[in-house]
Amino acid sequence: MRIKSLVLAFTALMAFSIPALSASPRLDPLGNPAPAAAATRTIVITPETRWVNVEGGEVIRFIVGDKSFGWDFYVGSTVTSFDLQLVAPPGVLNRRIVAYVSTDPRYRGKD
Repeated sequence: MRIKSLVLAFTALMAFSIPALSASPRLDPLGNPAPAAAATRTIVITPETRWVNVEGGEVIRFIVGDKSFGWDFYVGSTVTSFDLQLVAPPGVLNRRIVAYVSTDPRYRGKD
């Protein structure tokens, strides 16, 4: 009977811990969406734009015609470039625009 009670208690504890695990923040190697108000710089994407240069750790507001979105370039250390279409809200970008990401200055080695 005691083993049955222990198994039941263990099962109950596991059931309550699963929601806590699923609520952990998602780590995205390409950065995260950001509110426009948090942006430190604005980049206007025109029909001629093929790429943008950003610095790791920057929060950028992108303006595309009458639409805009913000992106926090807190990226993984191995990310040096990626297609902005991967992170833009649906319908904002209709073509490939490469974001070239330089190293976050907070993590650059000192000479």
